[in-house]
Formats: sequence, structure tokens, C-alpha cells
Amino acid sequence: MNSIYLEMQDVLDQLETALREKRALSLVRVGDGENIVMSQEAVWPIEQVLQERWAIKANLGQKGLRLPNLKMRDEVAASLQRATIVGVLPRGDSTIKAPDHLKRPLTDMVFAHYGITPALTCHACVNRELVQVPRFWQILAGKRVLLVTRELEQLQAALMKEPYHLDIVNARSFDNYDQMDETLEWIQSQRDEFDIALFSCGVNAVILAERTAALTGTVAIDFGKANNMILKGRAN
Repeated sequence: MNSIYLEMQDVLDQLETALREKRALSLVRVGDGENIVMSQEAVWPIEQVLQERWAIKANLGQKGLRLPNLKMRDEVAASLQRATIVGVLPRGDSTIKAPDHLKRPLTDMVFAHYGITPALTCHACVNRELVQVPRFWQILAGKRVLLVTRELEQLQAALMKEPYHLDIVNARSFDNYDQMDETLEWIQSQRDEFDIALFSCGVNAVILAERTAALTGTVAIDFGKANNMILKGRAN
């Protein structure tokens, strides 16, 4: 991957500049779920995909999508190709609890298959780090925030009070991939109402964040497990 790797402060610089200059920026991430979705009939046969524990959980309704889903596969790959900053797991990384074969080795395989070559990368768990850095919240202070997540009421309530005090101007519940098109239409209808959008909705957040930035010219972040950090003090 011939990309520029951004440390935490570099990511914050990018976010701050994009907000100040009112230009589009999408920050998305690749973990085991994204890898599995993209591997369908691309680098793995669907039978192999469906045997993975993550895929079994997805088909029990726990991941906001069901497999096989080749349309979603292609949308995730396309969004990763277009996104401003892509979080990837370093080789040998142990931050996320997933089998090694579902982490960076599989990312390298699917990126090679789809020709995904991000200009800017950072750590895939950047969202967990962001919420623990005071500067992130300072950057968001006074900005109009759009929130899309499954745990809507809890997360919205938490973010509006101490210590975050975010100005959440609009929020929408998102449970599964079937809501993608109507959610993106709704976001476009709100395009002049917000400065930054936060998405905590699993693999769906990759598509939502990249598309939102592209369609509305705003900053959009795949917030991932950051919601758990805020609500429970831990990622899982």
C-alpha cells in the first residue's frame, strides 16, 4: 500500500482543516466485517464466507446486514476506493478481537482484488482513539452534528451533555443495510443543516460516511465502536 500513513494528530489536522474550509472529507475504516463483506465471491467462495463466525452472527441479525449481499460488497469496495482517509489494521495488530486471517492479510487480498489504493491511511481503530482525545471534542465544539446509529436515544443523550456538549441538529436510527437508500436520501435533504456526520452502524458506516461526504460536501466519520467507548467506557 503506497499510501501516506497518518498518526492521530495528522487525522485531527485533516478533520479540522476540512471543517474550517467547508470541504468534503470521509474517514472510514476496514476491520474484519468489512473484509468479510468484500471477500464474497471475490477472494473467497460464498460457502467459506458463510462459515465465519462473524457471518453467522450477521445472518442472525446482529451486524446490520445479511450475507450473501454482492451489491453491498461492491458498494463497500467503491466507497473505500473513493474515501479521503481509510483506517486499516497494521500487520500483526492485536487491537481488535478477530482471528488473524480476517485482519490485515484479508485486507491486502481484497484491496488487491478491487484495486483499492487509498492516498491516506491511518489505524483502523482511530475512532476509539479520537473519542479519548480532548482535541477531537474541541474541533467539534460549535459544529452542527448529524448522528446516525442503532443506539440513537442513548448515544444522542450522552453526546449532548457533559463532557461532550455536542450540538446534534438531527439524528436518525439505522438498523440494517435495507435502510441505506432512504437514509442517504434523507441525509441529502438535510445537506445545509449540518457540518459533520457521525455514523455508528457497523459495515454500513463505510458506505454512509463516504457517500454523505460526496453528496453533501461535509465531513463524515465512520464512528464505529466509539459509541461503546462513550456509553460503556470500552470498545466491546
